Amino acid sequence: MEKPLILITNDDGITAPGIRELIKIMNEIGEVYVIAPDKPQSGMGHAITINSTLRVEKIALDQGPQQEWACSGTPVDCVKLAINQILPKKPDLCVSGINHGSNSSINVIYSGTMSAAIEGGIEGIPSIGFSLCDYSFNANFKAAKKYIKSITENVITHKLPEGVVLNVNIPKADEKQLKGIKICRQANALWEEEFDKRIDPKGKTYYWLTGKWSNLDKGDDTDEWALNHNYISIVPIRFDMTAFHFLEKIKQWNLNL
Repeated sequence: MEKPLILITNDDGITAPGIRELIKIMNEIGEVYVIAPDKPQSGMGHAITINSTLRVEKIALDQGPQQEWACSGTPVDCVKLAINQILPKKPDLCVSGINHGSNSSINVIYSGTMSAAIEGGIEGIPSIGFSLCDYSFNANFKAAKKYIKSITENVITHKLPEGVVLNVNIPKADEKQLKGIKICRQANALWEEEFDKRIDPKGKTYYWLTGKWSNLDKGDDTDEWALNHNYISIVPIRFDMTAFHFLEKIKQWNLNL
């Protein structure tokens, strides 16, 4: 059988340890093309480049059968360019990550990793975002290898419904500590943000975003619960943001002026 064509990207940059590990895993499954940012692009969300040029350079970083390109744009730019200009055909799968840090709960909104996966979904490609809850450059990305491989192979086999993308988060744990996988809903959690006001050497004011993570959700069926109990969480997400439950109510408003 012909190997599936797999597109890999991320938001930490093409040299990040997380994507290097993901490439090795995907090489065991299919024919791999890597188009990823040439520098870190964390927190870019679904940003695209419209006011400057985009550059793509073919590179070779590690030994392996994969083909790789470094892109000057955002994670979403990478997916768009890959599909429209670089890949020989539409990929069978798009995987993004492995991200350095959690993309659980509301983090999915801000994440460049997940936005790249969502862009794949918008293009009609089964897509997965993988994240590890460890920001360290030396994080253990190998511990969850068998789970990442299993999730990927299941998506290739069973496909995903139109408009659905998988958000996969992996707890900071070694292989023996990982308990397995939980299918979850997105927790009601958020950042309690603060801005640290500072003065630069020229006497001008600037701000540094800080804050703390607050989980407001006490349910045991959420991604936050799973991660806190050493389970890998899988949340199927949709990019159609219509609030269907509110459609009929808003139709009752007096909007005919």
